Amino acid sequence: MRILVTNDDGINAHGLEVLKTIALGLTSDVWTVAPESNQSGTAHSMTLHEPLRLREIDARTYATAGTPTDCVIMAVRHILKDQPPDLVLSGINHGSNLAEDITYSGTVAAAMEGTLLGIRSIALSLMLGFEDGDRKPIWDTPLVHAPALIKSLLAADWQPGRLMNVNFPGIGPGDIAGVSVTRQGIRDQASLHIDSRTDPWGTPYFWFGFERRRSTLVEGTDLAAMAAKKISVTPLSVDMTDATAVAALMEHLKTVG
Repeated sequence: MRILVTNDDGINAHGLEVLKTIALGLTSDVWTVAPESNQSGTAHSMTLHEPLRLREIDARTYATAGTPTDCVIMAVRHILKDQPPDLVLSGINHGSNLAEDITYSGTVAAAMEGTLLGIRSIALSLMLGFEDGDRKPIWDTPLVHAPALIKSLLAADWQPGRLMNVNFPGIGPGDIAGVSVTRQGIRDQASLHIDSRTDPWGTPYFWFGFERRRSTLVEGTDLAAMAAKKISVTPLSVDMTDATAVAALMEHLKTVG
C-alpha cells in the first residue's frame, strides 16, 4: 500500500511527523508532500495565478509553496503519477476540525482533493486540550488510537465521493471512551471581532479574531462526541447537494417563467 501524507499546518509541523510515524506503521511506502508554510483556513483553494514551487527535501518528502489542495494534486499528478497513492492521510491538524470548521479547513480539503482524484482519503485532527485553558496537544492519543482506526476504516465499504473526517479529543490515550460515527455539528454562533491596527508607515491593517463559545450539544454530532471523550469519525461527501430540498424547489420553480 502506498500512502500520501499531507497537511495544512506546514512541512515543519509536529503533527505531520506524528502522522508519518502512524503511516509507516501501516506500510513502508510513505510519501510526504506538504505546504512550505502554514495554510490553515485556506479551505479547498488551489494556486492558479502564480507559479507553484516544489522543493525536494529527501527522496520521499517534498514541500510546495501552495495550498493543501496543491500538494495533493502535485503528488498524484506529478511526483507519483506513475504509481498514485492508495490512501491519502491529511493532518494531524494542530486543533480540531469540527462543525463549521470543516468548510474552512485545509486539512479536510486535502482529503477532499484526494477523494476527487479517486483515492480513499482521511483527514485527522487533534483537539487542543479537553479542559478550559489547557491548549497543549496530546500527540500520544492519535499515536495510540489512529493505527487500528485507520485499518478498520480501510476494511469498510466506501461509496465513491466519500471521505472521512476524524477528530481526537484533547485527552490522554487511556481516557478515550470509544469511537463514535457522527454527523457534522453546528456551533452556537462564535463571536467575530476585527482588530484594526496601523503599521509604522501609517497604513491600516486588520486581524480577524474569534471567541469560541460553548455550543448546545446535539446527540450524534462531532461536537457531542468530543464532549463524551470519544473519537469522532464523520463521513463526508464531495456532493454538497441538499437532496431533501431538490423536489420541493423543483415544484416551486414550475411556476417561474
